[in-house]
Amino acid sequence: MAKLEAALIQMMNDHSHSNAQLRDQLEKVKKDALATATRVSDLLVDSVNSGVQESFINEKRIELETRALSATVQRYIKQTNQWLAVVHALDSALKEIGDFENWMKIMEYDCESISLALHYIYKKEHPQL
Repeated sequence: MAKLEAALIQMMNDHSHSNAQLRDQLEKVKKDALATATRVSDLLVDSVNSGVQESFINEKRIELETRALSATVQRYIKQTNQWLAVVHALDSALKEIGDFENWMKIMEYDCESISLALHYIYKKEHPQL
């Protein structure tokens, strides 16, 4: 019986030892699984964050380019208004030149008419010339 008792004790010791080894292996597998899950989670967060960061950087670039474009458009609007003012002034000057030219033609016609009238009067008064 002592042998049976010793065998049972040995079996219990072996069972306890094997349970301890299984528990240790299970604990190691749990730690590895937790480390792997943490690593996967970190990689996913980094992936999402890099996308968000890239979107943020692109948004800032777009804002800067929009501001630059707006400033350029404002500069072109100002320049276009200046050109319009110059064209309007030139147009007015050309109209004035046209009016002056028309006035000069009228004055020339009037002077020729007066000259002819004076010449006609002078010939009437001095027919011998």
